[in-house]
Amino acid sequence: MTTASRARARARLDRLWARGCAFLGTRTAVMGGAMSWVSERHLVSAISNAGGFGVLACGSMAPDQLAAEIAGTKALTAEPFGVNLINMHPELDRLLDVCREQAVGHVVIAGGFPSGATLRRIKDGGAKAMAFAPTLVSGRRMVKQGADALVIEGTEAGGHIGPVSTTVLAQEILPDLREVPVFVAGGIGRGEAIVAALELGAAGVQIGTRFVCATESIAHPAFKQTFIRASARDAQASVQIDPRFPVIPVRALANAGSKAFMDLQRAVIAKVDAGALTRDEGLLEIEHFWAGALRRAVIDGDVEMGSLMAGQSVGLVTREQPVADILAELIAQAETALARRGGDGASLGVAAETPPALGVL
Repeated sequence: MTTASRARARARLDRLWARGCAFLGTRTAVMGGAMSWVSERHLVSAISNAGGFGVLACGSMAPDQLAAEIAGTKALTAEPFGVNLINMHPELDRLLDVCREQAVGHVVIAGGFPSGATLRRIKDGGAKAMAFAPTLVSGRRMVKQGADALVIEGTEAGGHIGPVSTTVLAQEILPDLREVPVFVAGGIGRGEAIVAALELGAAGVQIGTRFVCATESIAHPAFKQTFIRASARDAQASVQIDPRFPVIPVRALANAGSKAFMDLQRAVIAKVDAGALTRDEGLLEIEHFWAGALRRAVIDGDVEMGSLMAGQSVGLVTREQPVADILAELIAQAETALARRGGDGASLGVAAETPPALGVL
């Protein structure tokens, strides 16, 4: 690619994600996925410093822990970053107070639909409110209740997942929901996929799995090695054996723990059927199996019995790299994809760019 064609491709890329960059306050509209135990101050600040938008994963943190993590991140970057809070956290209101006190600019609510009161509390605290939307109807409801932006995440993602693929969600939601910026997540691991989402109308993307093996990630070396060795097919959704004992679907790399979880379900179901356990006791035993398993894998390096949450893009993780190199690689791939399309008006990106009437860049 010539210097001139690369410059033209980068200009087109900048036009495609201008709305997302303006919303996030960043040079690129690439959000870091909030991954518990992984998306802490070091990785988040590295993503923001490299031109992306890091997002702290609060997870089960207490308010004082979150306050310390936000302060620690601010000590490492002067660039914008966000905080991801779990909607069902028992101290959600206090966590929102912490975000307000720490002048967090963007709050992402995950783990269920936030109430209108929660969204108002975020906005009254001076932050922009973001929510997840698994359907067009729920996305419109979130916007009506006050969400400033949405994330749509396909089943290819790691961790807790829904049933619909990223490409189908994008086609279902992006053409018809233009009131707020929408970021696409799930299975995105190359620049060509970023361009595809932007051309359908996305404001930007969210990427998690590709950043797990960043040099700046504190994930245990053994955890990183499982990602580097894995293929897309190794990232499997948890299996529910009996509908009487529902299992929340989680995508993770198969390991000995996955097999043990299947064996446990069978054993519990047999005990309930034999009258040795009540159904509620059985449900609790199944639910508790993975308690603490993600921390054991990420922090302690227990890759046999820990939870190896990973998206299907794990097959594109081939080595440990600095965050800046990962982002540069994604951008170069996106530019190459756009350059191959030819002239400035040859791609769907022109049609997907935000109309001036929406009042954004």
